[in-house]
Amino acid sequence: MMGKQSEVQAALFYEFNLEEHVPQNHLLRLIDRFVDLASPRRQLEPFYSAIGRPSIDPELMLRMLLVGYCFGIRSERRLCEEVHLNLAYRWFCRLDLTDAVPDHSTFSKNRHGRFRESDLFRKLFEHVLSRCITEGLVSGEAFGVDASLIKADANREDGIEPKEWSSADHASRATSEYLDTLDDAAFGAATPVVPKYISPSDPAARWSAADRGKAYFRYCTNYLVDLDHAIIVDVEPSAPIRQAENKAARDMIERTMDRFGLYPARLAGDTGYGSAEMLGWLVYEHGIEPHIPVFDKSGRRDGTFTRSDFRYDHTQDVYHCPGGKQLHQYKRLFKNPRDTICSDGVRRYRASKHDCEVCPLKHRCVPTEPARKILRSINEGARDMAHDIAKTDAYVISRCQRKKVEMLFAHLKRILKLDRLRLRGPNGARDEFHLAATAQNLRKLAKLVPVAV
Repeated sequence: MMGKQSEVQAALFYEFNLEEHVPQNHLLRLIDRFVDLASPRRQLEPFYSAIGRPSIDPELMLRMLLVGYCFGIRSERRLCEEVHLNLAYRWFCRLDLTDAVPDHSTFSKNRHGRFRESDLFRKLFEHVLSRCITEGLVSGEAFGVDASLIKADANREDGIEPKEWSSADHASRATSEYLDTLDDAAFGAATPVVPKYISPSDPAARWSAADRGKAYFRYCTNYLVDLDHAIIVDVEPSAPIRQAENKAARDMIERTMDRFGLYPARLAGDTGYGSAEMLGWLVYEHGIEPHIPVFDKSGRRDGTFTRSDFRYDHTQDVYHCPGGKQLHQYKRLFKNPRDTICSDGVRRYRASKHDCEVCPLKHRCVPTEPARKILRSINEGARDMAHDIAKTDAYVISRCQRKKVEMLFAHLKRILKLDRLRLRGPNGARDEFHLAATAQNLRKLAKLVPVAV
């Protein structure tokens, strides 16, 4: 027999316990074990007045933001609606059934004010990372570094040429942030190359087609990841330029050393981090093994001998060519040996013109020039070390482990829905990247740390 719901008058009173309606295995229950906002609350106290009407609890706003980033709710307006309707979200935000949800505009006012002035999202990220370290999920033995392109909140059709752009005509918050970062190596000073287009709404976003697709205005999120359990130990925004990504990697490594005492033995990365300067910084300044492919442009397409065909003698500081002759920095010997380094950070070794003229291999070595010249970087020793490491079994393992960083980027874009920024300017990108990395670490904690019985 077909049933029918009885039409009765609604009860005036209900007995309802919100705690009983949130499943024990719900993600927010598992995450809640690691969310302690007492420390961020103390850090925010100096930014609030001691008198006046009480504000909305900042802990409530932080918990709502964590819900949004953990579940890929990109709009704060929609986030307020979801928290209003979802029992689990209300439970995590410490809201009862009758408690009001803050208006979406409250987030914007606090983000551009107290939250940003106190660097709250950075401190929240470090607080969660400290918990990861306490739970034994960070070994500090091997790190991986990588960067991923994120579309900016800027219309690719509205770009204008740099000569047509002026800060006076586009005096927005994003513009002022852009002007503040012109001398920042991660943004304006990353390269002297002038971009093809500038976005009037977000001039710090870089016009780029680095992923071999359509060109868009983009930012880059840089992750430094402990390869043991894929915990993000640092995150930094930058322009989508190799030099800026290298600078961000150095900043993240040094900051992790200073604040958490983590000194990795090896670093895994792709070829973008294989420049001589980056390898030299890792090896000579911090003693980190570079499990990184060497960025090398010494190869030739005309079939002539490359630099790898010349053998370097460390004891005599000379190169030996395939024909058995030597290449020196100087044509004559000095009483006091000289070691001249050019302004571009290389040493130049030259063969004798008389040796090259009579050499039977000249057509395979230097067919159009009178003598061969070899450039050697001051960081060539670090490059040689990276070449040697690439022949080991440990390097193969590092190459496989480095995929954990790429998986985090895939999770960031496909699960957390952060394939396009919603906030503008370098500070907006920094806020979003820190919150997303915090959410990823919290989800990792919930997955790997068992519930105490």
